[in-house]
Amino acid sequence: MPAIDLPLTELRSYRGSSPLPDDLDAFWDATIAQAREHPLAVRFERVETYLPLVETFDVTFAGYGGDPIKAWLHLPALQPGQQREPLPAVVHYLGYSGGRGLAHQNTLWAQAGYAMLIMDSRGQGYGGLVGETPDPHPSAGETTYPGLMTRGILDPHTYYFRRLFTDAIRAIEAVQAHPDVDPSRVAVQGVSQGGGLAVAAAGLAAGRIDGVVACLPDVNFLADYPRALDIATTGPYPELENYLKRHRDHVDAAFATLPYFDVVNLGRFARVPAYFSVALRDTTCPPSTVYATHNRYGEAADGGPVEKSIEEYAFNNHEGGGEHHVVRQLAWLRKLFG
Repeated sequence: MPAIDLPLTELRSYRGSSPLPDDLDAFWDATIAQAREHPLAVRFERVETYLPLVETFDVTFAGYGGDPIKAWLHLPALQPGQQREPLPAVVHYLGYSGGRGLAHQNTLWAQAGYAMLIMDSRGQGYGGLVGETPDPHPSAGETTYPGLMTRGILDPHTYYFRRLFTDAIRAIEAVQAHPDVDPSRVAVQGVSQGGGLAVAAAGLAAGRIDGVVACLPDVNFLADYPRALDIATTGPYPELENYLKRHRDHVDAAFATLPYFDVVNLGRFARVPAYFSVALRDTTCPPSTVYATHNRYGEAADGGPVEKSIEEYAFNNHEGGGEHHVVRQLAWLRKLFG
């Protein structure tokens, strides 16, 4: 184990350092209830990708505040004479700065036989694949450090990730609305920020949305902020450090906001099986923050222990298990969905 984090034996039992707000449930109950005051208004418009084995739809649905959120929905194409059975679905969340891309760019889970919804991340799509969803909230224009980590950070109600986490929940409801999807079999999945969103969605869905049955987070972001700020040397966490370096009077308010969006806290409430991955040389999402997420995942769930496991990639940085882990995920999900 390289000296970027705790020894491996300690990582495997590390449980994080973020406080748990007393009103965490009430905050998210109110947030999701407010989002549901707006009709989901989901639209599926068929698009041509020139991929004969995949059928693709341009999706729009109402996210936080009723804001229109874009997505792609990929389905395995029907062959002549074939009838559609309701499909299990994978909701795929994106890494930090990336957008949904072009319609043909990512069809993996549809190739595996599932419905695949790729949620665009509001205000992103500037550093990875292209995005098409703006973030119209007023706090998006406040004084921040470049990036998204500090937008609206002085109050949980205005923080950027309140909007993105809410969009992630509404994306589940959007894919469940498609007539070819089995709404009782939905998995949430993503890498880095997408992994953090998957954990948040699994936790927030518990008791609020039926049908979420699995969570597949890779090298997840948005976890154990105090620890991440101490040891992450690359990626988005240093945005917070640089902002607070300049705004010395904002430290207390920022640290009062972050626990509401720490997926170590939200993942505690998840009730569905999870298959994590961690990279032991990860300087962007340090191993201890991923282990904290895994180790506390499902601990507050009703009905006893939640099934969970984690793959360790000893010599990898933030690329994690990459293509090797994808094969393991495909096998894990095939076993779950049958």
